Amino acid sequence: MNIVIAFLHRAILQGTPLLFGSTGEIITEKSGNLNLGIPGIMYIGAISGVIGGFFYQNSTISVNPFLAIFIPLLCSLVGSLLASLLYCFLTITLRANQNVTGLALTTFGIGFGNFFGGSLIKLSGADVPSIALTRVAKVFKTSLPFAKQLGIFGELFLNYGFMVYLAIILAVIAAFVLNKTRIGLHLRAVGENPATADAAGINVTKYRYCATCIGGMIAGLGGLYYVMDYTNGVWSNNGFGDRGWLAIALVIFAIWRPALAIPASYLFGGLYILDNYLHVSMQLQPILQMLPYVVTVVVLVLISIRKKRENQPPASLGLNYFREER
Repeated sequence: MNIVIAFLHRAILQGTPLLFGSTGEIITEKSGNLNLGIPGIMYIGAISGVIGGFFYQNSTISVNPFLAIFIPLLCSLVGSLLASLLYCFLTITLRANQNVTGLALTTFGIGFGNFFGGSLIKLSGADVPSIALTRVAKVFKTSLPFAKQLGIFGELFLNYGFMVYLAIILAVIAAFVLNKTRIGLHLRAVGENPATADAAGINVTKYRYCATCIGGMIAGLGGLYYVMDYTNGVWSNNGFGDRGWLAIALVIFAIWRPALAIPASYLFGGLYILDNYLHVSMQLQPILQMLPYVVTVVVLVLISIRKKRENQPPASLGLNYFREER
């Protein structure tokens, strides 16, 4: 029983950065923008938060809990916003190819993170190729003091840092806005048929800019969470793995629904660490690590076969809008 609880607990921790990334990408794709730069934006969000946390931790003797959260959070949001604005400028204003721009942004984001991460490691004088923001991370990981006293319930639902709950809240808000508000209706209209939306008086450019930037900032928080909570404040270059790509795959698995992305992200988190608990041979581990992608392909095939409109991606996904061609 303890092994099962430990597995579920870690699956939630592992799935949280995926939830941030998938929620941000769903919002972006609902506007018609296919942002394959999400892995790079998550990386930029992570290193931006690390930079803020690093200089704050080294500038004070006693860490103020509010500033320890506020400074890395603000830096992460600003870094993610700037990266998202770059993507918007290239794809919406200059009408560059979305796929190529997204892949270039991912490459740039990883290079950006590794460059500044390596610079911070040299600046700290560490003997190992990593830096540890243990005092700042301790604030991020703080859970409710009475969680462990509530047994299994407390361990599974209450024994997490605040960013785990923030990811769920943002996904719920996104689902509500997309499905229950006029803004969500306009955003979905832009993603389905921007020409019709434009003719109805909806500012397509504004909605795509806002959706892509908000989605990018939410995704960037996933990178910040991974460093400050999941790895206990330890940054090492190329340590983020393929979680950004898993977040994009999760969008398809969740059929573009933020509420469905919540359980789906934890399922992906469990599949991602399954090989650690099954004690399989080294030869079988790569097969188990492929499970999230295999499941996504299966879901994509089923969606294509059933062809239910509510389960399909936005009709104009990945297509730049030229107003002159209306």
